[in-house]
Amino acid sequence: MTTERKLPLLPLRGMIIFPYMIINLDVGRERSVAALEEAMVRDHGVMLIAQKNPDKESPEEEDLYEVGTVAEVRQLIKLPGGTMRVLVEGMCRARITNYEELEDFAEVTVVEHHDEIPTDMETEARIRGVVGEFEEWVKLSHKIPPDTLVSVTLMEDAGRLSDLIASHLNLRNEDRQMLLEALDIKDRLECLYKILAREIEVLEIEKKIGNRVRKQMEKIQKDYYLREQIKAIQKELGDDDDKAADIARYQEKIENGDYPEDVTKTIEKELRRLEQSSHLSAEAGVIRTYVEVLLELPWNIETDEAIDMKEAEAVLEKDHYGLEKVKERILEYLAVHKLTKNHHAPILCLVGPPGVGKTSLASSIAGATGRKFVRASLGGVRDEAEIRGHRRTYVGALPGRILEGIKKAGSKNPVFLLDEVDKIAMDYKGDPTAALLEVLDPAQNSTFSDHYVELPFDLSKVLWVLTANTLGNIPRALRDRVEVITLSSYTEIEKKEIAKRYLLARQREENGLKAKSLQLGAGVLETLISNYTREAGVRELERSIGHICRKAARKIVEDDVSVVRVTKKNLKDFLGRPKFLHTKAEKKPQVGVVTGMAWTETGGDILPTEVAVLPGKGKLILTGQLGDVMQESAQAALSYVRSRQEKFHIAKDFHENQDIHIHLPEGAIPKDGPSAGVTMATAMISALSGKKVRRDVAMTGEITLRGRVLAIGGLKEKVLAAYREGMRVILLPKENERDIEDIPEEVREKLEFFPVETMDEVLGHALL
Repeated sequence: MTTERKLPLLPLRGMIIFPYMIINLDVGRERSVAALEEAMVRDHGVMLIAQKNPDKESPEEEDLYEVGTVAEVRQLIKLPGGTMRVLVEGMCRARITNYEELEDFAEVTVVEHHDEIPTDMETEARIRGVVGEFEEWVKLSHKIPPDTLVSVTLMEDAGRLSDLIASHLNLRNEDRQMLLEALDIKDRLECLYKILAREIEVLEIEKKIGNRVRKQMEKIQKDYYLREQIKAIQKELGDDDDKAADIARYQEKIENGDYPEDVTKTIEKELRRLEQSSHLSAEAGVIRTYVEVLLELPWNIETDEAIDMKEAEAVLEKDHYGLEKVKERILEYLAVHKLTKNHHAPILCLVGPPGVGKTSLASSIAGATGRKFVRASLGGVRDEAEIRGHRRTYVGALPGRILEGIKKAGSKNPVFLLDEVDKIAMDYKGDPTAALLEVLDPAQNSTFSDHYVELPFDLSKVLWVLTANTLGNIPRALRDRVEVITLSSYTEIEKKEIAKRYLLARQREENGLKAKSLQLGAGVLETLISNYTREAGVRELERSIGHICRKAARKIVEDDVSVVRVTKKNLKDFLGRPKFLHTKAEKKPQVGVVTGMAWTETGGDILPTEVAVLPGKGKLILTGQLGDVMQESAQAALSYVRSRQEKFHIAKDFHENQDIHIHLPEGAIPKDGPSAGVTMATAMISALSGKKVRRDVAMTGEITLRGRVLAIGGLKEKVLAAYREGMRVILLPKENERDIEDIPEEVREKLEFFPVETMDEVLGHALL
């Protein structure tokens, strides 16, 4: 049965009213308030209809459903702020046939629908089915009191029964609207039966979850129970939005990135495993971490190199003073790489004492080549897994330092610095040095396999730079794969230039001083280098300059001066007494005293050698903490002297009734090496023959029993030390003549070099 009438329209947001429902509504929109006032003026009737989009403030005809509920306004109360609270009772269903926008509100023409209750057996069966399902729902939900259930089951009106049951259920608006639009009683009962069956199924799952969780938390606190319940719900319902979002994000990265085929297949396989695993399980976390590592590695990403030889040379010259051989080797590599793009990157091993700029030089190489720079310190590494990574079966497993560095660089061809390779150790966890062989071998590193990643990664385009303090501590197998470039200790001249060009400016800036605020007088840097630092590099020199800058800063602030001048005279006020004093050469020719030259880790030094001949029984006495090699050199020198005693006009029986005492001053400092052989032989011949030795001559060289002079090392440092102490004649082995060009030109010009092959030549230049 249907009737037509005109009613004011009241749109509802987020709710649907069924017939026979009595409910309070708060109305605040102006047009809705106007519609209620019009309803009170008329017959208290109003059309309640739901909005399709609850967020829309001013709905139009297309924003509303067609079927709603005709209601009667029972009570209207005005609240503060212009809001109204209205009590309405749903009367019947109605369909809008005409929509008209008036000035203050909307008016609709509706066709009311009044239920016609069929009396056939099919309808009766559906009513019983719905009532039975509702009773089951009430038992499971415990949300409706028993007296309400009794009143529902005794109701004979099928339409009112279905609407009353629907009003008690906590349904989505889409389901409520579907029930409201079911004008036929049979269709409405069937739809309600399906909804009740679904709700009962959900309640049974909830009950099963609750029972399982209760068994698991007999002695567990309430908050843990809640977490387990959430986990169980997610497992039972499969509602895992976060996991789906993660998988979608990973797949998007695969599509937008450039990955090898085997990497893509591995990631897709892991994502399938992630889909099948629980969101909160430990395995899901392991899979996520592994997939993210694979996606972040630069499998096919390379840094473009714009090789400009002049610019690269300028960068190297700007960042470092000296180090010509290293710079030359880098420029050679750049030239070759520019001619042939497939050329393998070299493996450079910079060997030298601490502080000479090995690490900073690697950073400059990256700047000169336009590559990314990454550093990994290997000092103290004992575990092979630090290089190759851990297996994923271990808790907290991660890739090794090599692939971690590559990932950090974001490029497969960075400049990779492996610092302190000579300090790698080995124990029961494996030999990290052996793992480095695959990393550095050009024949193997194109398919480097990390234990964690388990996929071959191409390391052949990485420019490897290794640093070490001593070459002897690097295993031979590893040394065979690298190109060794030795960085000797800085000379005093080089230290002075480095201090002037880099250290002084850097320390001024760090301590807030301007260039004019601190002025160093003539000879200050030389005194600072010779008397306050003794090192191979320039770290202590920079610390001393920093100390001066801090003292100057304090003086500027406290004494309100604008300029602080440091001179050789007031240097003690800034740094205290000198810490070091160099061994001084003899001021005049002496018998049995010869100036030798020594190489140390902190640079060069002279080595005055004294020989005294004493009455005795032919003993050779050695003092001054001489090492085994130096003692053997003394024995060889003595044997040579005895074999040539007639030529040197030495008594035949000197080895029977005289003792020879060889002493090297600074006895607290250990000394060793073969290069003092000619020095000790010359000193013995001078002492035994009574001939004096020139004071301006310094010598070095290994001696044989036949009097031949053999090559030595560290000539540059030795010559600079001799020059510093006023020596003007240098005797060196003939084989070291080629090393003279390594000595700074300003020093070479002021010295006279005599390459010698035999002791006869040495004595000819040394003895007066």
